[in-house]
Amino acid sequence: MRCCSYSEVISLSLTPPLSSYTNIQTLSFNLRFQFHNPLFKFNKTSSSSFSISNHHRVVPAVAPAQPSISTVDFDHGEYVVVNFYHFLFIKDPHAEVHKHLSFLHLQGLDIHGRIYLNEQGINAQFSGPSKDALEYLNWLREDNRFSDILVQISPSENGHAFPKLKLRYKPTLVQCQGGISHLPLLDPSARAIPLAPSEWKNKLEAINKTDVISEEHPNRNNIILDVRNGYEWDVGHFHGAQRPNVDCFKNTSFGLSEEEITASDPLSNVDKEKANILMYCTGGIRCDVYSTILRQQGFQNLYTLKGGISHYLKNEGTAEWVGNLFVFDSRLALPPSMFHPQATTEAEMTQVSGDDKFAKCYICCSEVTELRHRNCANLDCNLLFLCCRKCVKELRGCCCLSCTTAPRLRPVLNGERRYKKWHIYRDMDMLEKMKIST
Repeated sequence: MRCCSYSEVISLSLTPPLSSYTNIQTLSFNLRFQFHNPLFKFNKTSSSSFSISNHHRVVPAVAPAQPSISTVDFDHGEYVVVNFYHFLFIKDPHAEVHKHLSFLHLQGLDIHGRIYLNEQGINAQFSGPSKDALEYLNWLREDNRFSDILVQISPSENGHAFPKLKLRYKPTLVQCQGGISHLPLLDPSARAIPLAPSEWKNKLEAINKTDVISEEHPNRNNIILDVRNGYEWDVGHFHGAQRPNVDCFKNTSFGLSEEEITASDPLSNVDKEKANILMYCTGGIRCDVYSTILRQQGFQNLYTLKGGISHYLKNEGTAEWVGNLFVFDSRLALPPSMFHPQATTEAEMTQVSGDDKFAKCYICCSEVTELRHRNCANLDCNLLFLCCRKCVKELRGCCCLSCTTAPRLRPVLNGERRYKKWHIYRDMDMLEKMKIST
């Protein structure tokens, strides 16, 4: 075996577990390691595993390959939405794109969505029948470079959640102010420290408990930062998180302005060396990107929610969470029960938010019963907004009175449907006029 002259961690999983072995001395004798650095030592980490570490600096072990995802939990005809991202160096991303497209074509997989690759990694959100979606996912995981990706899977009750497949090279995996190609995203130490859902819940409970006790003195040592858009916060967020004052992630500027301090910036006047910044977003990628920016700005104690909100809801339910989860596909918003069967939809608990923008109708400011956005019926406006049923009816699906007289109006949509392309309604209108003329 090759001698190691640097800090290393090696994890050994024993099957059957350690407790089933009767002769530990024999087991130890069979494990021979040669190090010429005397600082290495054995650490017993559990009943069935050991780790070897340098007590000066511990480097995380390479994550083991994830097991294939089975279709046992899914009906083969059931549609699902799959989300994941992974930062890694891809030498030839164009060849990688061709490889993925070839596999999907040869296997005849019915996949719709956005799958982007470049030199920094992959970012994917796609839908399809569970059999097809999971076949593509398991094929990807057979590649050691992608074997440890954290995947979020949720049902799509109305078929595909995306209109078509966009699998291509994209210069930036996330639209961010100034771009991200210059950021050291491949270096985990440059990003925030990921917290497991249980760790995140415990920290939030402690922070929010302290804030309730001392409401007159805001806690500037612990900041809960929602790195999403304002309209996403409007239908669901963690307790204690301030509403983002942006409607596009690339315009996010928390903690970046030294000269102009605004009340909308949760990081204004924060001690960069002492304050703990807890960041969250839907799946985690925006936090990884933005935490790298904040790290360069001098913020030292940065933490992110591993796997994002969707991963948290699946593991912890609605603890410290209120409302639904906004998603960037045709479903628009998902109740916690979609991730955690025992979780209840908290539309009836909207008052706990304590903010007059949460779950309020954009037009009349009354509380809405459906935590789900809709687009303005005026195609040239297309504003994404929350609306009560009364205003939907009175303004025919528009966001304001002026939009009701626009030249390109789509019909009022009821329920959870999304608008289709304009030409469909244009052609329907032309056919209707032809029937009347004849």
